[in-house]
Amino acid sequence: MNRVKNSFSIKNLEHLSGIKAHTIRIWEKRYNLFEPERTETNIRLYNLNSLQKLLNVSMLYKNGFKISKIAKMEADEIKNKVHSITLQKSPYDWSLGLFKLSMINFDQRLFTNTFDELIEKMSFGEIFQSIFTPLMIELGVLWQTNSISPSHEHFITSLIKQKIHSLCEKLQESQPNHSDKTYVLYLPDNEIHELGLLYLNYEILNRGYKTIFLGQSVPTTSLSNFLEKYDKMVFVSCFTIEPNSDRVKEYLDHFEQEVLAGEGSELWITGYQLQHMTNHKNPKIRIFESSADLIKEL
Repeated sequence: MNRVKNSFSIKNLEHLSGIKAHTIRIWEKRYNLFEPERTETNIRLYNLNSLQKLLNVSMLYKNGFKISKIAKMEADEIKNKVHSITLQKSPYDWSLGLFKLSMINFDQRLFTNTFDELIEKMSFGEIFQSIFTPLMIELGVLWQTNSISPSHEHFITSLIKQKIHSLCEKLQESQPNHSDKTYVLYLPDNEIHELGLLYLNYEILNRGYKTIFLGQSVPTTSLSNFLEKYDKMVFVSCFTIEPNSDRVKEYLDHFEQEVLAGEGSELWITGYQLQHMTNHKNPKIRIFESSADLIKEL
C-alpha cells in the first residue's frame, strides 16, 4: 500500500514551491519562518503545515512582497493577501499553486472552488490545455523526485477525471449534430493512462459528434465488432506507454488487418510512443503529433 507523504525534505520543498533550498534555509534562520524537525543525522524534515505556508509565502514573495514584511504577518493575514493577489492576477498565475495545495492537503473543496472560479473565466478546453496539462507534467517530475507520493497524484487525477465525466455527461444529453461519423475512443492492451483520452472524448462530444468511450486496455480483436453496426467509424487512441515504440508498427499492421479491412473506418492516434513516427503507409491510419493537432481535424 502507498503511504501518504506527510513529511518533506528541503529539496522536496524546493521542487514544490520553486524557491531554492538555500533561500529556504536563509528564511528559516533569519526570519524563523519554519520550524523543521531534525532526523538523527540532522537532516531537516518539514510537515504539511510548513509546506502550505511556504507555498503561500512563495506567492507573496514572487509578487513583490519583501520577505522581512511577510515574516511579520500572521497566518490569516498571509492567506488574505494571497487571496487578494489571486483576484488580481490571471488564472494562469494563481491556479497552479492552488491546485498543488489542494493535492498536498487532499482538499477536494479547494480543488472544486478553484475549478469553479476558472470555469467562469475560461472554457474547459483552455483550462485543460493551459493549466491541467502543465500541472500533470509538473506532477510527473515531482513524483520522480519523491516530492509527492502516488496517493497525491491519484487524488488530483481522479478529481480532474470527475470534472471531465460530468461535462461529457451533460453533452451526451443532447442529440449529436453530426451523424456522419461515430468516434470510438479506446486504449491498447496494458495502456492505463486515460486522462488525455477522456479529454479528447469531451472535445469530440463538444463538436456535436457521437462517441463511444471504451477506456483502458482494449484488445484489438474486440474493436471489429463495431464495424457490423456503424458505417463510418473513427477509432481514436493515445499511445503513452503501450505499445512500446519498438512494437508500434507491428500493432498498426495488426490493427489494419483486423479492423480497417473494410470501407469507412479510420484510426487516429497520438501519444509519446509515436514521437518518431510519420504518417503510416495506409491513409486510414493518421498519426498526430499532439492532441491539439488531432482536435483541429474534428
